[in-house]
Amino acid sequence: MAFLPWGAAEVRKEQEGIFAPEGQDGSGAGEEPDDWFGQEGRTTRLVGIARLAAEGESLREGHDVEYFTLETRSLLNRVVSRRNLPFTWAINPYRGCEFACKYCYARYTHEFIFPTKPTAGSVGGPEMRDGIEFEQKIFVKQRAAEQLRRELKKVKRGEEIAMGTATDPYQPAEKRFEVTRAILEELARHAGLEIGIVTKSNLVMRDAEVLRRVGEKNSVFVNVTVTTVDAETARKLEPRAPRPDLRLEAVRRLNLAGVDAGVICAPVLPGITDGPRELEAVVKAASEAGAKYVFANPLFLKPCSAAVFLPFLEREFPSFVAVYRERYRERAFLPKGYGERLSRLMAALRRKYGIGTAHARSSRRAHAAYAGEQMGLFGSGDWEIA
Repeated sequence: MAFLPWGAAEVRKEQEGIFAPEGQDGSGAGEEPDDWFGQEGRTTRLVGIARLAAEGESLREGHDVEYFTLETRSLLNRVVSRRNLPFTWAINPYRGCEFACKYCYARYTHEFIFPTKPTAGSVGGPEMRDGIEFEQKIFVKQRAAEQLRRELKKVKRGEEIAMGTATDPYQPAEKRFEVTRAILEELARHAGLEIGIVTKSNLVMRDAEVLRRVGEKNSVFVNVTVTTVDAETARKLEPRAPRPDLRLEAVRRLNLAGVDAGVICAPVLPGITDGPRELEAVVKAASEAGAKYVFANPLFLKPCSAAVFLPFLEREFPSFVAVYRERYRERAFLPKGYGERLSRLMAALRRKYGIGTAHARSSRRAHAAYAGEQMGLFGSGDWEIA
């Protein structure tokens, strides 16, 4: 089960096996009935990931969040994408993320757990969900370390493993279930791996000792996401994530503990967090925290993410709604010119604050959503950095 920020065509294997008509043995799973309509009395049964999710045991409910168990056929997922992403394997200990970031690109992954059968006169399927289940129903993968132990033999030397590409491995569920910690304990038993972790949580400091052990025989980087150092703006954008100062403190303490850690300023939101002063504040804070690197990624906005993000803009930043709708109307990425200006500005800020680039190439591999300041993913056009 891959949880990467791919397009619908690139996750077609995920889509297979959502619905199967009763009476079929499952070999035809993933083939929708020729006609969803006009089949009164015909029932369907869930198979694949949707069946596994439906069979999950509810672990806790409260604060509009419910945790479920999830049996998984594979923990280590090979990346299959036409976008030439910079890592080979991905691990996500949880499915869904409680941090509720308004811009999150991974919300669509719950469409395969909670599929909706189209009804007459409506449009169903991927990109049409509201995405709220993603932050309210969290699936906890079972026997993750055991599964990983069997699968690591597939990883060849030089193939990078990214953890947290779709859901945060240190979200609140981790404090109780410790799936991420179990995975790290298993990784510490192996050698020659290249591992990158992406998180917004200072809970990662809990695992500093085991991360140090992982790093003794492997290459490991912890990429801490800081979208802005302004606590008020961060609370709007990422309502359940730790404050920016707590994340930066995690960077400082990890590096002091001998764990390479840096900062990802992502996503950069045009007109909201992309001003030179705002970006400089992030780079300065990263430098003061001892970050080994800092880089920035522009906003990547899939239609399923826009279903949550655009109404959020209407409430909190109404003056930007029209331009966001226009710029993201036909594509998920911002134009090439915007990315180039952002890349130049970040390079200048790194020089100003003495943050090196030696670790940046390796660390960037773990953050796949937009492939960092790599310009090949952007189209044509302009959007000025404020």
